[in-house]
Amino acid sequence: MADEQQQKLLPSALAALGIVFGDIGTSPLYTFQTVINDTGMTDRETLLGGFSLLVWTMLLVVALKYAVVVMRADNHGEGGILALLSLVGPRFGRRWHDRSTLLAAAGLFGAALLYGDGAITPAISVLSAVEGVGVVTNDLHPYILPVTVAILCGIFMIQPLGTAHIGKVFGPIMALWFLSMGGIGLFSLLHNPAVLEGLSPWFGMTFLWYHGAKSFVILGAVFLSVTGAEALYADMSHVGRPAIRLSLGVIVLPMLILSYAGQTAFLLQHPQVRNNPFFATMPHGLILPMVILATLATIIASQAIITGAFTLTRQAMQLGWFPGLMIHQTSDTEYGQIYVPVINWLLMALTLGIVLMFKSSDKLSGAYGTAVSTTMLMTTLLLFDVMRSRWKWPLWKAIPVALFFGGIDVVFFTANLLKIAAGGYVPLLISFAVYTVMTTWRRGIELLRAGLAPLGERADAVRDDLRQGRIARTPGAGVFLARSDSSFPPIVTRHVAVFHALPEQTVVLNVQFDEVPRIASGKRIQSERVEEGIWQIGVRFGFIEIPNLFAALHDAKMEGCHIDLGKVLFFAGDDDIVADPKNPKMTTPRRWLFGFLYRNAVRASDRFTLPRERMIEIGHQVGI
Repeated sequence: MADEQQQKLLPSALAALGIVFGDIGTSPLYTFQTVINDTGMTDRETLLGGFSLLVWTMLLVVALKYAVVVMRADNHGEGGILALLSLVGPRFGRRWHDRSTLLAAAGLFGAALLYGDGAITPAISVLSAVEGVGVVTNDLHPYILPVTVAILCGIFMIQPLGTAHIGKVFGPIMALWFLSMGGIGLFSLLHNPAVLEGLSPWFGMTFLWYHGAKSFVILGAVFLSVTGAEALYADMSHVGRPAIRLSLGVIVLPMLILSYAGQTAFLLQHPQVRNNPFFATMPHGLILPMVILATLATIIASQAIITGAFTLTRQAMQLGWFPGLMIHQTSDTEYGQIYVPVINWLLMALTLGIVLMFKSSDKLSGAYGTAVSTTMLMTTLLLFDVMRSRWKWPLWKAIPVALFFGGIDVVFFTANLLKIAAGGYVPLLISFAVYTVMTTWRRGIELLRAGLAPLGERADAVRDDLRQGRIARTPGAGVFLARSDSSFPPIVTRHVAVFHALPEQTVVLNVQFDEVPRIASGKRIQSERVEEGIWQIGVRFGFIEIPNLFAALHDAKMEGCHIDLGKVLFFAGDDDIVADPKNPKMTTPRRWLFGFLYRNAVRASDRFTLPRERMIEIGHQVGI
């Protein structure tokens, strides 16, 4: 078994380069340039200090925090802030200062911030790559923006096709990118090997001390080098911890350090260069091929963040924080290959809007980093709870670790707050909008269930009427999709009140999404015969699984619940949301928002892939 895992490790490590490290791998395109622009100087102390800060930021944040510590907090192999939130298991309470409520808010806002990052990452990555042609000749400058827009449109428009096939070449392309980037950096470094002095943290500390309060502005630029660190955790399930750590230690970090060292060495010899130092370090004949390779790398990085947004949406839906959206599986062999149309087109509109608003990667760098630095801080807060509740670490061990990483996070968070006026407000506005949708949806569904609860009070009366023969049994089979685990939920009592009958074969089916990624097949179904011809079935799915109700009903037949799946009718609720005239429980704007989300959420027939011609919806008016 160990030999088999070792054989899979190298291919998985290669795949990790394409899946996990696209964002970090393309950061040398714009990071050092932003550091130079923010300091306004290219003297030896500034360049070596900036190089030192970049190296130690990557070592502390990417390698130590995420690769060593955070990736240990997996939820049955799944990573990402929502998986971490489900691992902690918090709930919104009545008081905002409750521990559970604070943790839930931190996790949800961290997840919402990733959508802001998802809109900005493709914009700055592709724009910075295409800007490389400006180093070749100034005549190409007018074409940079149109080409960037065209590439971004192409990225989003191919999403419905899926990336199962082209994804196989992502790893080799990124491997070529890292090796080329590191090789070019090494070539420049050999002309001035004294740059390696900057590997000492002393240069970085001296640099920060010299610049005083301006250091926070500079740290905001340095932070751009680690903006893809969350991907190490979020994409952990795709390739596994060992593969990510192997790629990071053998390829990613060494090549990134060589690239930054090469840029530093070049700028020490050519201090007059201020724009695109990444491309300026190259021999003239290599610039155009590297622009093409850089564009391919940024497309891969963009693809990774878009796929991550799709995955995050599915997790949020099935954990109950997001309305149902249409999800298409684009591969019959790779579960992670999905497409969410609404999210894709919204991200496309936001990304194109951001590019057209800022027009250059230099200006766009001000908008980048705010979302990720905040997410990292939220991750540390949740991680401390995991240390205490899951890992059972004593306070003397958990507090120093949390304070160390939390202190780093707070410094970068503060540094990025200074960039709000320069564009940092963009991802924050996107995140607040997503957070509002998530919390409004969750609260609205809770109030909806509470409003339907009185209908469930007739359950005992319906049971008695059945036993006394006062409810007719019509030929056929019916499956009632219930929101509660009651034997006679509101949808059944409503059906009886309207039709005064029940099908001869009646199944009350409750679908529940658990806070674990997958449910073992033997634990998926719980069935119980509650009355003659009436069965109650509970079906559990993990938060990353695709719910297949026909398969669940087929398994239930094996347990004695005989139902004709070829002729069965499905019954689902179709409720109208109105204001409660006596005791409104939501503000008017939030009620309007929830009503809009509820009306436009995907129907049960689409979410559970049920035939629409056999779906009957029963309406009810609910005041909230």
